[in-house]
Formats: sequence, structure tokens, C-alpha cells
Amino acid sequence: MAQMSLSGLVRDSLSQNPLPEVEVYLSKLDKKVKTDKDGKFSFKDLSAGSYEVLFFSPSYELRKEWIVLKDQDVVLEINLSEITYELSEVVIAQRREELFALKRLKEVEGTAIYAGKKTEVVLLDQLTANISGNNPRQIYSQVAGLNIYENNDAGLQLNIGGRGLDPNRSANFNTRQNGYDISADVLGYPESYYTPPAEALSEIQVIRGAASLQYGTQFGGLINFMFKQPVEDKKIEWVSRQSTGSNNLFTSFNSVSGTLGKFSYYTYFNYKRGDGFRPNSEFESKNFYTDLHYQLSEKTLLDAEFTYLNYLAQQPGGLTDAQFYNDPTFSNRERNWFSVDWRLLSLRLIHQFSEKSELSVNWFGLDASRKAVGFRTNRVSQTDDPEAPRDLIIGDFNNWGLETRFLKRYDLGKKKGIFLLGQKYYISDNLAMQGPGSASADADFQLYSNEFSSYPNQSDFRFPNRNIAIFGENIFYLSDNFTLTPGFRFENIKTESEGTFKKINFDLAGNPIQDTTFEDNRVLDRSFLLLGIGASYKPNPGFEAYANFSQNYRSVTFSDIRIVNPSFQIDPNISDENGFTADFGIRGRVKNFLSYDIGGFGLLYNDRLGEVLRAETRLDANGQLRETGRVIRFRGNIGSAFLFGLESLIDWNIRKTFFKYQENYRFGIFLNTALTHSNYFQSEIPGVEGNEVEFIPFLNFKSGLRFGYKNFLGTLQYSYLSEQFTDASNAPQNLQDNQSGIQGAIPAYSILDLSLSYKFKMFQIEAGANNLLNEWYFTRRATGYPGPGIIPSAPRTWYVALQVKLEKE
Repeated sequence: MAQMSLSGLVRDSLSQNPLPEVEVYLSKLDKKVKTDKDGKFSFKDLSAGSYEVLFFSPSYELRKEWIVLKDQDVVLEINLSEITYELSEVVIAQRREELFALKRLKEVEGTAIYAGKKTEVVLLDQLTANISGNNPRQIYSQVAGLNIYENNDAGLQLNIGGRGLDPNRSANFNTRQNGYDISADVLGYPESYYTPPAEALSEIQVIRGAASLQYGTQFGGLINFMFKQPVEDKKIEWVSRQSTGSNNLFTSFNSVSGTLGKFSYYTYFNYKRGDGFRPNSEFESKNFYTDLHYQLSEKTLLDAEFTYLNYLAQQPGGLTDAQFYNDPTFSNRERNWFSVDWRLLSLRLIHQFSEKSELSVNWFGLDASRKAVGFRTNRVSQTDDPEAPRDLIIGDFNNWGLETRFLKRYDLGKKKGIFLLGQKYYISDNLAMQGPGSASADADFQLYSNEFSSYPNQSDFRFPNRNIAIFGENIFYLSDNFTLTPGFRFENIKTESEGTFKKINFDLAGNPIQDTTFEDNRVLDRSFLLLGIGASYKPNPGFEAYANFSQNYRSVTFSDIRIVNPSFQIDPNISDENGFTADFGIRGRVKNFLSYDIGGFGLLYNDRLGEVLRAETRLDANGQLRETGRVIRFRGNIGSAFLFGLESLIDWNIRKTFFKYQENYRFGIFLNTALTHSNYFQSEIPGVEGNEVEFIPFLNFKSGLRFGYKNFLGTLQYSYLSEQFTDASNAPQNLQDNQSGIQGAIPAYSILDLSLSYKFKMFQIEAGANNLLNEWYFTRRATGYPGPGIIPSAPRTWYVALQVKLEKE
């Protein structure tokens, strides 16, 4: 197929002088260039078809042109009319973002393919929200169907799930920053204890469907935190944000960025501390990040990143239902502590061989630990004995990986295509230890085995893991408007377990009568192939129909099996789960005032991992399995489940609909709705078949009203989640429960949030109130830390932040 060019000249309509720095945008291809000092621009290697061309300059009226390329180049002469009324700084930024900062990923970005996939992008600069506190309810308000566990820790840990996935530490998503892994261990322990501060991010990419082929095997998809890049036109830009809020909350964020010749940089330091709304809830965090770029040549970029996080938090424990409804601020845990120490390193080389081929090589590594000490029992109301040893769990995580991607654009006869081929090599060597901690009340994470030798929960394990993956995708352009994107991922996973655990039996008086140490050395090596395909139909730049399908797989981790938890037991025969994910829908824009994404999904889980309530069993002195009389949660392969539902996001710019020339005003609304149905259609466990899948509210609804005048902006957001179960047995809530708190449904709740901001020159002031109507509610029943029991969500809280930006050319 012939390749043509589009070029032209942009002038001022009155003076006829050429206009430099005008943004020229091809919406169909999501390509943008700027006019040079003579007002000229050019796009090359364009295929035949119709294109919408947008011309934007802050002081001029927006200009739109439709052109058709058939068999020859096109040259345009464009005159822009100057705006005769004053625009505020915020309005100018909004005009640019509304046109060019898309909320969905392009078909190809760098060395990644997203054609035919369900992608949602959170644009942090467009949010009026509590970003100093990393409030996930506001930050992810326009991502459909997410279920969020809320922590009172200024966003230090992100707990999100969706479509029936357990939100605990986002373990069912592949979490990355700037494209590389940041969780404890992608295979062996895929929990995220580190969450980047929203103040440092440009966007958050949430990718579902067939994206699993590029990023892993998981059912949830990908969450990718994209940091702000070094500013290109300044030697130094300094941003300082200081905020305070309820419960002695204080955060300080300070960043420096700039470009000096071929070298550019972005770095920040973030400090947080607070007391929480319950006793025994204090926390303190220190987070440092630096990103260094060096342009080796016009086509080669070297990028190095380093991240450090250290935080210590006291945990007030969970509550029973009776305790929560009597006093949700109550705490009877004074000795529970949690600590995280996280170090991430990344080195990336990006080389562009030509306009049609690009290579990225990314080496990354993690050296981290998490430590937890405290009193935890499924009898939540039981008072902590200050003279008894505390349960101590230590995890050390050391891993590194190398991911290489090569993307090539090519011509196949009269059609074009794009293929991606990549590989990932990943090695981890983790240590997990459990045993008696001290009997003190401070944050002591030392092991006291000699002092408390008969402590029942003791183990010491090493978990070496290896993962080799090869993946590929190809975009086939069957026509100018229709694409198919098949893909594959081949995985070899080897997980090992090396270590010992103790089994101690006690008589009726609580004296140890048997103390045995068991070795548990296992090797599990498996290989498998995952397939997927995506389709996209774009008859015009404002509409797309899409569909995709991909197989999924989740491996069971030995670290899950070997941690002893008094609140639940794990089936020793627990095995991997597998299934598929499918998405379909329509998305696009109506002119320049309405954005929408409406679609459906289906998920199949075979051998789904879950929890049911059952009588606790233990071996007696004669080796016989007997019931203890307690009801606990039992975790294992519950059965097969199918989920399906509808998800929609409608974002309506009311001001542009009815008052399009009132540029100083801002008025719009978004509606984010998810309806999900689920059930277990097969299970060998009595009482499970036909039940609903846990962690799924039937209705998950969020709506926001955005308003503003010039540099004053505001958002009023409403969130509602219907009732959801927390185990596969669908145990209802027991309001009379005065012992455990780990079993039962989570009642429906609704929350109202208000956020405001005002910008004046180098200053920006932000303020707001979360949970404006002061509702008491909870989003989780923890079976372990930070519980066990109900973890109450925060009542009404307020915050105020001041930002100062200084820059030097």
C-alpha cells in the first residue's frame, strides 16, 4: 500500500505571520507534532484513508480539519484566529488535556501492544482529589468494577481487586512501575507492600483482557504506575507539597526535575506520618525515588531508576460485629506492629533501529523485607495477654529479572502489520520465618525461640523460584478500520520449598506433650501455553468496537501453604487455578463533549481458590483427626465459578454541550457503573455449589460532579457498593457475633467525598473532606494482619495541602 505525507503551514489569521509551537494532532493514529519556527509541520508514511486533524495553541481557537488521502500527498494552509477573551492557566491546561491526554492507551505504545484490549488510564493531572493521602476511592473512581480495601495509612498500601478477585494487597494484579515488577515475588508471593505516591505519577494504567499475555498469567491484568518524566525545557523545576489533615496527618512531597544537554533527571522524597482515627494506629513512612536519563545517541536512551521505601505502622487489630456497632474506634491490640523495607532498581536500554522497529531491554531487581509481630487469634474479642509471646512473621524477598521486547512494523502485500516478540527471565530467592516474638509492646522484630521453645507456630523456609517466559503478539490490519491481534505466552515455572516446621501438641491443661520438627522439601516444575486474541473495529476516530479473549493461570505458592494462621487452615492438597477472561464493548467520543466505554465481560475460574467456614480439625496425641469445637475459615480449591457482568463509564462535559464558548467555566459529570453476577457451578464441598462468589458486590457505582471557574476547581464524588460475601459458604452477617468478626458478609455502604483546589501563579492550594457525611462502615474482614476481624474505615476526615513550583530555564 502506498505511503503518503501530510504537511502544511499554520499562520495567524490577521497578521499572516507563521505560528511556531502549534500542536497538530492526528486523532485516528494518536500522533502529534509541533510546528517549527516557520510554522511548518509534516506527517510521513500515512496510509490511504480519512483523517481528523486538530490544531491547538493556547491563545488561539481550536481548529479541526478533515482530509482524505487517496493516491497523493496533501499540503494544508491553516489560519488560526486569536481568542479575544482571557483564559486562566488551569483552563488552558484543560483544553490541551481534553484533546490530547487520552484516557485509553493507543494500539501501540513503545514496545507494547494494546489493540483490542480493555485499557483504562487514570490521568493524575486531571484529578481534583486527595492525592496527598493517596485516596484510592477517588484516584480510581473512573476505573470500572474495582473493589477496594481501605486502610487508614495515607495510601501506603494499595488493596484493589475486581471481578471477584481478592483485593488484599492487589495480589491478583501484576503491579509494575514504568513497566517493571514491584511486588514481593511475582510468582511466589505476588503481594504489593509498596505503592508509589500519586503526587509523583503522571498516569496509572489499568489493563485487562488479553494483556495478560504480555505481562503474566494472572486473572486481574496489569496495574502500571507511570512516573512523571524529567522536564525537557528547563534546567531545574522544584515542586514542594506540604499537607496536613485529621488525626495528626502530615505529608511532605518534594521533587526536582530538569534537563542538562543529554542528561535529564527526576527525583523526589516523600515523608508521611499520622496517628489514625483509632488508638494504636500510628504510622511513619519515608520514600525516595530517582530516575536518571542519558541520551546516548539520537536513537538510544539509557534509563536508571532507584526506589527506597521504609515504613513502620502500629496496627489496632480487628473487631467483632458487636464491637464495631458498639464503638468502631475501639482497639484491644497494643502490641501489633508492621514494618516494610523496600529497595527497587531498574536499568533500561531503549534503541530505535528505525521508525518501524524498536528494542527495549529492562533489567530490574528487588531487595526487600516485610515483618509483622503481634497477637492474632480468631477470637477477636479476646484480650491480649501482655506477658505472652507475640506471633512473628518475617519475609525476605530477593529477586531480579530481565525482560526484552522487540517491536516491528512491517508491510505484508498491500496490508501493514505490527508484531511484538519478548522474553522474561525471572529468579527469586525468598526466606519466610515464623515463630515467637517478644512479650514486650514495642516494635521488636527479633525471634525469641529460646525463651519460648514451646510456641506452636514455628517454621523456617527458603523458596527459590524460577520463571522463563516467551510471549508474542501481532496486529493484523485486515482493513483500514478492522484489526485482529492474536498472541501467545509460553511459561516455565519452577517453584521450590526447602525448610522445616514444628508440630507441637498440648494436653488439656495447655502443656506441650509432643514436639516434632518436620522437613518439607518440594519441587514443582511445570510448563504451559496460554493463547489469546483481540479484535478492534474503528469506522471513525470517535467510535471503536472491541473484543478479546485470553487464557489465565494462577500458581499456588508454597509461602501461602506454610504460614500458620490461627484464623484459617489451608488444604494441604491445594493446587493451581486456571480459566479464561473475555471482554467486549464499545467506546469512543461524541464530538468533544461525551466520552464513553460500555462493555461486558465473562470470567471462568477452574479450581478457584477460596475460603469456606467449617469446623476446625487437628491431630490428637494418637494421630487421629478430630474437631476442636471452633469454626474457622478453610482455604483451598473451592470449585469452578463463572462470572459475567456489565461495566460502563460515561463522562459528560456539560459545559461543552451547552456553553461551549464559556471557557472559564468547568461543569461535567461521570457515571461509573458495574453490575456483576457470579456463582459456583461445581464444587465438591457441601453447601458451596450455587453460591455467589466472594468479594463481588452486585452493584458497584461511582459518580462525580466536576465544577470550577478559572483557577478554582472542585469535585463532589458519590460511591456505593452493595452487599458482598467474604467466603464461598456465603455466611451472612451476624450482628450478635461477639467473638470472631472474620465471618459474615460486608454490608452495603455509600460515601460522599469533596475536593477543592485553587491555583495562583506558582502556588496551588488543595483542601477537602473524605466521607463528608461521616458514615461508619467497613470494607474488609481480615483473616490475618492487620486483623483478624473487621477493619473499620475512616469516618469524616479533612485535609489541606499547599504546593509551590519554582523553575529555571
